[in-house]
Amino acid sequence: MKIFIVILGTLFLMFIIPKETFSQDKPVQLALFNPVQIFPENKSITGLRISILYGKNRNVSGPDWGLVNSTTGKQVGLQYGFVNFVDGGFLGLEAGFVNVTDSQFEGLQWGFVNYHKGKVSGLQLGFVNYAGSMKGIQIGLINIIDKGGMFPFFPIVNWSF
Repeated sequence: MKIFIVILGTLFLMFIIPKETFSQDKPVQLALFNPVQIFPENKSITGLRISILYGKNRNVSGPDWGLVNSTTGKQVGLQYGFVNFVDGGFLGLEAGFVNVTDSQFEGLQWGFVNYHKGKVSGLQLGFVNYAGSMKGIQIGLINIIDKGGMFPFFPIVNWSF
């Protein structure tokens, strides 16, 4: 009887929830290297993405772990890897040896090299930090804020508010 209720409930939900919901974002991604991954790079991941060598997806929301992580759209959550690339906006914590982002960044970038071409809102913590523009603080040996910083280049700490 319980199995019948579960099956009936599942069928009911399948007809109520639009099919687009199931076909857009995927809950988990496992990648050896792109294109050897569960879902193709044009799919978005809402959940966990694990990239053993190199993983690439459109948008990622949730924890992202791997050697090289690449997101062509927006990233929300935690991104942790040796090298991290985000082409769209980022919101959360990005931690790695090299972090390269574009567009809008909000949160904490933590790594040996943090490079962001767009606007950073938050904290960059690393050996080398670069921001196109910034509303926040950079802490590191080399800190560069291209536009609107307190100083264009300043060691140890640089800021813009």
